[in-house]
Amino acid sequence: MTAPLTPPASPVTTGRAPGPTAGDPLADAVVAELDALGAPAREALDTGLRNGLASLSEPPPEAVAALLRQLETTPSGVDPLMLHRGDVVSLSVPPLWFGLCSVTTTLAHTYASPTVAARLVRAGSPAAMAARRLAGTGVWARQTMRPGGLLRGAPGHLATVRLRLLHARIRLTAFERDRWPAEGDVSGWNSYARRRPPVTGDDEPARTWLGLTLVSFRALAAVGIEIGPEEEHYLYRYWSYVAHLLGLDESLHGNVLDHTDAERLRRRLDAGTPAPDDSSRALTTAMVDAQARAMAGAPGAVLSEEQLRYLIHSVLRQTFGDTAADGLGVPVPAATHLMPLIGKLNRQSRYWQTFSPASAGEARRRALQGPGPELIAAVLPVGTTADRHGRSRNQNRSQGADRPGVPAA
Repeated sequence: MTAPLTPPASPVTTGRAPGPTAGDPLADAVVAELDALGAPAREALDTGLRNGLASLSEPPPEAVAALLRQLETTPSGVDPLMLHRGDVVSLSVPPLWFGLCSVTTTLAHTYASPTVAARLVRAGSPAAMAARRLAGTGVWARQTMRPGGLLRGAPGHLATVRLRLLHARIRLTAFERDRWPAEGDVSGWNSYARRRPPVTGDDEPARTWLGLTLVSFRALAAVGIEIGPEEEHYLYRYWSYVAHLLGLDESLHGNVLDHTDAERLRRRLDAGTPAPDDSSRALTTAMVDAQARAMAGAPGAVLSEEQLRYLIHSVLRQTFGDTAADGLGVPVPAATHLMPLIGKLNRQSRYWQTFSPASAGEARRRALQGPGPELIAAVLPVGTTADRHGRSRNQNRSQGADRPGVPAA
């Protein structure tokens, strides 16, 4: 009789080998178990994710139980109150800039891995999947960031675990079909999981995590939306729990407390990743086109598709640098005053959002150095004006609804 698959010795560890591109044996075993046992295992997993392992009336299958135990163990440094508040740092970013900067650079960072890009291209046409991946990434990120979104059974919690299992599904289907156990073989998945070679080279989960933390805020800084040290620490403490749900080993993310730490992890990840290839470039081009088209067609849009494509290209090049951007096929946009002006507007808007009487002197200095009203009007929507301090005011809204800075998406 085949010995049972042994769960990880510690409920926190996922059992993966050290390194940012290692596989996730715990999630791989769950996917294989779901294939072998079918509906009963799926129902146990769904109920356990929503209500907890203790809520199950009967013992669940062994891999499902191991996964639920790991998910229900809160890693060190996670403040439960923080999960109730949500990712207040990311949520403070206006939707326009979150979509234009955060989502696009996260996907480009993922596509920079030729291993991931080749797998995605084999799954379908880059142009056909671009809009779907943009929407899916944006929705998942927002569910993850919302107050209470990562609490057990909440939309962000469920979506993150399902994303983890989707990565496992993609890894397992990459193996030869004749190495899988026969359909209905309840014990076969156990021996298969033991004898299959270790899964390596899957850096998509780590790239996604870095994409919505380090890379995202590097991109936002390129348009003048910057955060301070306290906000950085909050961001990484919150996303440490996201990493836990995604199955990243705590040895990778547990000591990442700010952008400097995250940059070291990114360099470690890139050191083992080949240069972007044609698949990377095809996916990036399709993604940029889809995002510019979608944002230009959104209700209340004030920028054309061409202007949005220029902005996305500018953000990508400033975020990744010229060498990496060339590898991704990002063209060099024509030089205009638009990016410097947007940076000034967003820096001023960000400052007024966090204004306090104690900083009145600094506020006055920044206001006097801000762009003139005639320049601000060039990029503000119809019906929006700027006062003598450079603060915007939408004439079509009540005063209580006024927001400084650039228009929200």
